[in-house]
This record gives sequence, C-alpha cells and structure tokens, in this order.
Amino acid sequence: MDLLLSALDILMRWDVALALLAGSIGGVLIGAIPGVGPAVAIAILLPATFSMDPIVGLTVLLGIYGSSMYGGAIPAILINTPGTAVNALTTYDGYPMTARGEPQRALSLAYSASFFGGVFSVICLILFAPLLAKVAPLFGSREIFLAALLGLLLVVVAHRGQALIAGALAAFGIFIQTIGLEPIKYSQRYTFDQDFLGSGINLIVVVLGLFALSQAFVLLMDEDEKVHITKLRGGMFQGLRELARHPRIATVSASFGVLMGMIPGVGEFTAQFMSYTYAQKTSKRPQDFGNGSSEGLIAAETANNAVPAAAMVPLLALGIPGEALTAMMLSVFYVHNVVPGPALFQNKMDFVVALYLSLLILNVLVLLFLLVATKSLIQVVKIPNRFLGVCILTLSFVGVYSLRNSATDCVMAAAFGMLGYILKRLKLPAVPIILGMVLGGIMEVKLRAAMARVKQPFDFIDRPVAFILFLIIVLVLVAHAIRVLKDRKERKEAEWQTKTSSTGFGGLMLRRKDSFLKDRGKRVRARHSKLLRRLMDLF
Repeated sequence: MDLLLSALDILMRWDVALALLAGSIGGVLIGAIPGVGPAVAIAILLPATFSMDPIVGLTVLLGIYGSSMYGGAIPAILINTPGTAVNALTTYDGYPMTARGEPQRALSLAYSASFFGGVFSVICLILFAPLLAKVAPLFGSREIFLAALLGLLLVVVAHRGQALIAGALAAFGIFIQTIGLEPIKYSQRYTFDQDFLGSGINLIVVVLGLFALSQAFVLLMDEDEKVHITKLRGGMFQGLRELARHPRIATVSASFGVLMGMIPGVGEFTAQFMSYTYAQKTSKRPQDFGNGSSEGLIAAETANNAVPAAAMVPLLALGIPGEALTAMMLSVFYVHNVVPGPALFQNKMDFVVALYLSLLILNVLVLLFLLVATKSLIQVVKIPNRFLGVCILTLSFVGVYSLRNSATDCVMAAAFGMLGYILKRLKLPAVPIILGMVLGGIMEVKLRAAMARVKQPFDFIDRPVAFILFLIIVLVLVAHAIRVLKDRKERKEAEWQTKTSSTGFGGLMLRRKDSFLKDRGKRVRARHSKLLRRLMDLF
C-alpha cells in the first residue's frame, strides 16, 4: 500500500496530468493519420522531452505509444487503410462492417477491445512487479550481456525471410555505435581525425533520420489521395456491451499480447495473429472471419493494445529495449541519469509503479475521448500527404538542430533519412539499426565488465540465469536453422511442382508419381491390417 501511495504521489502533479492528457489525445490524432505513426511522432518529440522531468517526458511518450493504436483503428475501419502498421489486421473485419453499414458498431467494438487489452496488461504487470523486483538482482553483467544478445537475436529472426539482411543492418547499427570515444579508455575509434565524429553519432539523429525524415520523403513523393468517409450514426457505447459477450476471446487475446510484449523483437504482429488464429479456430462461426466478424475484431484490437505496457518489462527490468519505440524511450532515461535495469526495481520501485499507473489512466482518458469525439476526429484522415510531409520535415530538422545547435547533425540526419527512404522502398526493416546501436553499447560495456571475472569460456555461463539464457540462445538458433531449412525445402517442392505442370511429360510423370504413392500406401495399409489380424488370432 505504501508503494502505491508513493507512486500516486509522483503522479499527483499538474505537469504530469498535462503530459498524460497531451500524450493520450496526441497519440490518438497521430494514429488516426495514415502514413505518420507513433515512431515518427516520438522521434520528433524526443529532443523536447530531454528538458522535462523523467516522469513527465516518459508519460508523454508512453501516451503516444499506447494511444496511437486506438486512433489507428479509425481509418482502418472507415477507409480500409490502417493508421499504424499494427492496425492492418483490423481492416480484415472492421472495414467489412463499415461496408454493410455498421461503422459505429465496428469503431465502438474496436475501442472497447483496445481498452480491455490495455487495462488487462497494466493490471498484470502491476501484480507481477514484486516478482520482477526479486528476479532483477539475479542479473549481473554477464546475464545482461546475454539478455541483450538474446534480444538482438530475437529481433533478427523475427524478420522471417529477411533474417540475413536484418542481421546485417543490426551489425551496421552496432558499428555506428562504436564510432567516437570508446567507453573504457576513451580512445578514438573510426573518427579518421574528423572532429565532428569525436563525440560519436547521436542516437536521436539516427532515429529522426530513419523514421521521421524517411517518412516525410515518402509522403512528399506520393500523390495525395481523395478520401471518402462513411457518416457515423448512432451511439458509440454499444461496443462495451458486445465485448462482454466474448470474455474468453478478449482474455486470451490480451494474454497473448502480454506474453508477446515481454519477448524482445516479437511485439504486436505475432500477438495479433496468434490471438486471431485462436479466435477463428475456436469460434462457432469461423466463416465470418475476414467478412466482418466481431470476434476477429476483438482478437486483433485486444492483442495489439496489450503489448505496449508489456514491452516496458524488458526495458525497465534489464534496460533492454525490444523494438524501436522503447529504444527511443531508453534515451530519455539516460539523459536524466535514470538507468533502467535491476537497480531501478530495487531503488525506485515507486517510479516503475507510477509509469504503469500512468498507462492505466491513459487508457481511461483515451476511451472517454474517443467515445465522445470520434465524429469530429475522423476529419484528420483527410489531411493531404504532402502537407504532412512538409510539417514532419520541418519539425524533424528543428528537433535535430536543437540537440547540439549543429548543422552537421542536420546533414547526418538527412543522410540517414535517405537511407531510411531506400529501406522503405525496398521493404526492408530499419528497426534492427536502432536496436543494434542501443544494444551494441549495452553489450560492449557489460561484456568488458564481465570478462574481468572470467578465466575460462565456461565461466561465462556458470551461474543459473546465465546458463538458462545461453540455452535459450542456442534453442533460438537451432529453431531458426530448422525453419530456414524447412522453408527452403517447401520452396523447392513448390518450384518443382510449378515446372512439372499438368500438361506434357512433366505432368505425366507427376501423375504417375502420385499414383505410385497412392498404390504404395494401399499396400502398406493392407500389410499392416494382415499383421494385426495375425496378432489378434495369436491372443
């Protein structure tokens, strides 16, 4: 109880309340504009949060992170265009509801499911906070190094079909982090006697370039599209009643979101598809999924909104971000000398609980705002792409210059913006670069600290937690290798079947092979049946 009161005391300030309100409403607005997304907004706001108190700055960023998915459901349902990338699955059942004249029902159900997922996640994490406080002291330098390595590995293998390029981009991020003065002896690395590289490449410059400037370039290059929005009629509170009729799907989907959110590199997409698949497999009307199923919409929206709070667990407990947005938030901690990790749970548990309570309040504020303001809010969908691009471009350069009053930073941000633009056009991930920069620094410091106590290679994993993390890393590598080999085999079989079409000699050979396999199966079954009869006669 004392811990809860202490956390509430942190939140009972006018600046924290204003940050909660601005973050929640601002996140909804950002999420409702297709093509922007929370990463761009957080990247632009990062320089401004450095002058705020840690709880104020993080509350603004958490507000945008947690509420953007609420807003992203609006264009996904009304115009079949997801506001954020994670709302893509919402279009499967949300837009068909709009097409048959039920847009207000779809929006209300999406808001209610999102609210349930967000609140469920926060409550779970508040209940588990004492357990995390007991587990955190078990992590020393070598355990944090292995956890960071595991997080980076999970991020790479999560890009199925692009693991090699994701690994290369993560390695590029690690290399960028090494430029400048190394952290132990302060000797120069890869500066080539250039003064502007002496202090290294700033993480915020890279973030703004890869996410904000690249998105501005995309918006400026694309043509504006005319948007027709269906008019909303009726109340917006019916979704709460409809959600109550599907408690099993809502609870299981939220649980998937919590579990997947705590695993670095997994996130909303995996949680969504697992919950959506579960809902479809266990539904009495699986044929409705993809055609306006309320169960499908609940599964998608509940799962993705349960992830943000859960994603804060590896960040706060170990100082290891699982994706780009939490990596950006990590920089706010470091600026204010609040170091996430085991010590945070031991020394500032009230600060951790205050963050979770702010997420809880955030979900309530967003739901109330959306239920009364949706009919006016949908007009933001009509903002032209090029106008948004110019605004993002201007704000990004202002933010970069304000960091160190350096025009060189602006040039570097523009260069990374062009790199991000190329990656977007090639449909390649930019997140591994950011995580490579963040986790690379953590891995270097912790490895050098751990090696002072390591005499033999096996000494590195002679403690229980370190050994478990090492086993998980090996299992992830083995599982990924098996999956790659399986995908390659399936691809070769598909190519062979394509080449041997149903006509010509190839088709004849394929039909003969199928016939042979069927005959062989019949002979094997007959032999087994005969053997079984003989055994029964003996007994």
